[in-house]
Amino acid sequence: MAKPRVKWSKLPEGWKENANPGAMRAASFLVSGDEGRTAELAVVPLSDMAGVHLQIINLWRGQVKLPPLAGPELAKQMQDVAIGADKGGLFDMAGTEPVIAGKFRARILMAMLDKRGTTWFFKLTGDDALVTKQKPAFLEFLKGISIEATGALPAGHPAIGGGAPHGAAGGPAMAAADSGVPQPKWQVPKGWEAVEHTQFLVAKFRVRGDGSTRADINVSNSEGGGGGLLLNANRWRQQLSLQPLDAAGMKKATATLDLPAGKASLLDFSGTDPESGQKIRLVAVVLAMLKETWFYKLMGHEPVVAREKESFMSFVRSAKYAAAP
Repeated sequence: MAKPRVKWSKLPEGWKENANPGAMRAASFLVSGDEGRTAELAVVPLSDMAGVHLQIINLWRGQVKLPPLAGPELAKQMQDVAIGADKGGLFDMAGTEPVIAGKFRARILMAMLDKRGTTWFFKLTGDDALVTKQKPAFLEFLKGISIEATGALPAGHPAIGGGAPHGAAGGPAMAAADSGVPQPKWQVPKGWEAVEHTQFLVAKFRVRGDGSTRADINVSNSEGGGGGLLLNANRWRQQLSLQPLDAAGMKKATATLDLPAGKASLLDFSGTDPESGQKIRLVAVVLAMLKETWFYKLMGHEPVVAREKESFMSFVRSAKYAAAP
């Protein structure tokens, strides 16, 4: 899957493009202001985002110390905005507390566009006064946007990494794109097949059941929290045709798992494939470390997942990381 690309007709004065925006971003820019004030624009494409826009907006509202929105309030907060030749939505989130260096209030301008199964997020974050001053330039910049590729970063997890997976049962590793994320050392269970994966996963394995049944094991990595447990878990629930949970419901659905690298969150959901109607199940482990988060996801036909859960848990427990917990 090709990494999506974005172009713009003109870069506003004072904006500097980041030559290395990171694996998760299609582009990023730094904006500098007076008194050391700064802002950053991140352009992030994610696939399969239908139904989780509210969780994302509330995640970012929390970053500027604003209360979450209820479902009906989302449309009231959104304004129309031109993004290239398309019409998107604009959210303006201004904080009321000094969260930047203890003296500046923060503001987020976020424009989003759903296009061919991919949601593009254009998020300008920084000092309130600077972001407010840059709003006209931001809106003009959006008008000149053109999207070149239709591929999207997988939303099964917003966190993405790289590296070649270990071969199953000690076999040879399969070649894959490497974005520089050190791969953990782990014990791959017997019968797991290392399969080709995109540059956005650290590793991918497949295990087969009776007939055409199977399950896939995806491993990905993200700097920081990768969007948080609630957002990611609700996206996974959507893949199983399940309704999203609120924070209280997610807490009840989450078990704590003690790993050698620290405490992790364990999720186990059963649902239905929206296309085939077959019963599918997901078992996921989320390990938050000091500066990064690791995501392990076993998902597929229910009997195969039930059979492989114990091997999956042993695989997760065996991982040894380059980064300290």
